[in-house]
Amino acid sequence: MPAANTTFLFDLDGTIIDSIELILRSYRHTMQRHRGNEPMPPDEMWIQGLGTPLWAQFGQITEDKEEIERMVQTYRTYNLTHHDALVKPYEGVVDEIRRMKDAGSQLGLVTSKLHDGAMRGLRVSGLDEAFDIVIGCDDVTNSKPHPEPVLKAIDELGASADQTVFVGDSRHDMESGRAAGVKTAAVLWGPFDRAHLQDLKPDYWLEKPDDLRQLYEL
Repeated sequence: MPAANTTFLFDLDGTIIDSIELILRSYRHTMQRHRGNEPMPPDEMWIQGLGTPLWAQFGQITEDKEEIERMVQTYRTYNLTHHDALVKPYEGVVDEIRRMKDAGSQLGLVTSKLHDGAMRGLRVSGLDEAFDIVIGCDDVTNSKPHPEPVLKAIDELGASADQTVFVGDSRHDMESGRAAGVKTAAVLWGPFDRAHLQDLKPDYWLEKPDDLRQLYEL
C-alpha cells in the first residue's frame, strides 16, 4: 500500500500566483532596454523557460556574463516595481492551501525566484504564514530542474520522499520532483496544458484548485 502523503511542496509562479503578464512585461522591458535595436523575442520563448532562473533565460540571448547580470538587474527592478499591481493568486488556490495546512500537512515552497521575491508573492496572496519553509534560487547551488531544491526542502522539513508531493505547473517542476524521488502533481490552471506535460507522467493531474484535496484526503 502506498505511503500517505503528508508533505506538499509548491512551485509559486503559474501554480499559486498568476504572474505571467508581469513576467512577460518584465522580459519585454528588459529586451527593449538592452537590445532595443533587435527583433523582440517571442513570448513563447520566455514561457517555455518558466521555472528556470533568470540567468539561464537571458543566457539564450547572450553569453556575456556581465550583460546577463545587467539584464537580470533590469528585469528584477521592473518586476518588483510592478509586482503588487499585476500579481494575484489563482482563484481558489489560497483557500485550498489553507485547508491543507489546517489538515496538518507540512508545506514548503520551492521556486526559481529569489527568496525575498518569493516571500513577496506569498504576502500578496496572504500565504506568508502558511509555509513551513521557502527555498529560493539563492538558497541552492542548482535550481530546478535539478533535484537539489526539492531535496533541500525535504531535508529541512525532516520529511520522507515517499510521503512528499511536488505541485507545479512546468516541465522543470515535474523533472525536479521526479529526480528527487517524490511524487509529482501537475496543475492545469497555469500557462501549460496536459499535452505539454503528458510525457513526464505526473502522479496526479490537477484540473482545478479543489483537486488538491485528492492528494491528502485518501
